[in-house]
Amino acid sequence: MLGSPTGSSIKLNVFAPDQAGTVWLVYGTRSGQLGTQTPARALVAGQPLEIALEGLAPNTRHYYRLYFQPSSGTAGAPGDEASFMTARPPGSSFTFALQGDSHPERLRSQFDPDLYTRTLLTAAADQPDFYVLMGDDFSVDTLDPLTITQPKVLERYTLQRPYLGLIGKQAPLFLVNGNHEQAAGYLLDGTPNNVAVWAQNARNSLYAQPAPDGFYSGNPTPVPHIGLLRNYFAWSWGDALFVVIDPYWHSPVAVDNVLGDGTKRSNLWDVTHGDAQYQWLKRTLEGSTARYKFVFAHHVMGTGRGGVELAKLWEWGGESAGGQFDFPVKRPNWTEPLHRLMARTGVTIFFQGHDHIWVRQKLDGVTYQTVSEPADPNYTLWNADAFQSGDKFPNSGYTRVRVAPEGVQVDYVRSLLQRDESATRVHGSTVFSYRLP
Repeated sequence: MLGSPTGSSIKLNVFAPDQAGTVWLVYGTRSGQLGTQTPARALVAGQPLEIALEGLAPNTRHYYRLYFQPSSGTAGAPGDEASFMTARPPGSSFTFALQGDSHPERLRSQFDPDLYTRTLLTAAADQPDFYVLMGDDFSVDTLDPLTITQPKVLERYTLQRPYLGLIGKQAPLFLVNGNHEQAAGYLLDGTPNNVAVWAQNARNSLYAQPAPDGFYSGNPTPVPHIGLLRNYFAWSWGDALFVVIDPYWHSPVAVDNVLGDGTKRSNLWDVTHGDAQYQWLKRTLEGSTARYKFVFAHHVMGTGRGGVELAKLWEWGGESAGGQFDFPVKRPNWTEPLHRLMARTGVTIFFQGHDHIWVRQKLDGVTYQTVSEPADPNYTLWNADAFQSGDKFPNSGYTRVRVAPEGVQVDYVRSLLQRDESATRVHGSTVFSYRLP
């Protein structure tokens, strides 16, 4: 599983649930001619291993094979050759892709393993430079809070490895935190034995997410029993700035549902991205001269339904439920609400998941793009009533974004089980497409 690419490096996360042995990589810049080898590393069953490749050429496709030699002494066997891109400079054209909530715990109602596999393989065939997951991919909310344990939480993250490896072996993965992950600050109790710590440690150990360095900016504050959260971060690639934000770790209260309780908060002034994240976001957006700016979050404010319908409320838009503009009183340390900040700094697209539907909307020059579930076998049009405007389409599929100096093209790519295809409904076809200058 690839992660955290830069102009000169990338991280590979290797995991085997029930095998031990030795692993190493061979790699190079020409397919079939892999002349560089990493030192052999011990792989312990059930323990992820992170391997960093450094000193890579920028703006270059690199090819690699992973070798594994079991502890039994059998000769080391190579995996299939795969490839990845290092960071592209301004003026480059490239593709990235993203998916909404996969919810593998909702088998049959919103998840089918064969459909998920088809989605990921089709997305991988587009050769995106990276793949973004918009949250609710590792839900622990169906686990009993009275009997939940660290191994049960970890299993939600290992469950996704065989699926995400289909694309993650060639497209680095970026994870957006969702409400059902329960990786959230309100659960912290000062001990290592709580769901938030278990969830974030599973996330960080099995998926190589960025920490602040010379290429990425992000959350610099360590959390006891975790270290760096790696929950919000930004990077530049080609002509674009990419920004991932997260309210869940920074709210003193549950943003959406409390673990084990479906009750949701009515006063969303209690929910916040926090002063530190806001100031970082403001600096990041204001300081970027990128032609395009993309912001990713699980949802506007991390809860509710809809897109631009919520964009004028709470710290996102500044208004209370009654319509009065209470922002200066409620957020005295902030200069403007989040939507106004995005509009003023020229954000091209705000991407969100959560609503299990594909919708394009626009407000004050910012496109609000809600993305679909990738593996709903019922192809449901969830939560359509929450969107009072926009182009709306049902599940399932993924979103492909082509970025070039002359513009951005966004495609909603349909995913279907083979039995559900017809002459007019074809897996991998484009349902809807639009361009932005």
